[in-house]
Amino acid sequence: MTGTTAPAAPARARVRGTARRVARWLRWYLREVTGESAYDRYTARARAQDPAVRVLSRREFERMRMDARAADPQGGARCC
Repeated sequence: MTGTTAPAAPARARVRGTARRVARWLRWYLREVTGESAYDRYTARARAQDPAVRVLSRREFERMRMDARAADPQGGARCC
């Protein structure tokens, strides 16, 4: 027996580790591009500045963002 199975295990572990890193990066990238992470940043910043402050719900936050975007058509990504 030559023992060819021993080197394959570390290689598989490296491939799995790389796949996990790629999946984490892809998830981060998609959340940034779609704006999904904006609420997470808002809550972290609001709680860091004042832990007693009332944090908007997800729905309230999204409504505020949409209203702000509609109020400023030059700054937002509107076509009309």
